[in-house]
Amino acid sequence: MIAPLTVVDWEKVPEEKLSENISRRLVYMDKVMMARLFIRKGTVVPEHHHENEQITWVFKGALEFRIQGKTVIVGENRFILIPSNVPHSAKAIDDTVEVDIFSPVRKDWLEGKDSYLRNT
Repeated sequence: MIAPLTVVDWEKVPEEKLSENISRRLVYMDKVMMARLFIRKGTVVPEHHHENEQITWVFKGALEFRIQGKTVIVGENRFILIPSNVPHSAKAIDDTVEVDIFSPVRKDWLEGKDSYLRNT
C-alpha cells in the first residue's frame, strides 16, 4: 500500500509478470488502485467483470474492447470508463502501455486470484 502524500516513480514500483504477454506495476491506497500494464500485441484479456469501477487510459498502442455488444478502439491518449459489473474483454492491437484505475481496490489482484490475466 502507498501512503498518502507519497511521490512515486513507476520505475521503482516492483513489476509483476503475469504471463509472457502481460506485466504490471500496482499502487493503491484504501479506496483506489492504479496499475500500469504492459500488454503485448495480439494478447486477449478474456471477458470478465468485477464490482470495481474502472478507467483504462492508454498511453502507447491501442486496445480493442468488446463491451455491451459493441467493439470500441481505445488508442493513445484516450481512455474508457467501465461501470461496475459490466462484462468486458480487450485485445491489444499493438504493444500497449496503459493505466487502469479502480475503485474500490481490486482485492482479487492483491490476492493473486486474477487467473483470467495470468493465463493469457
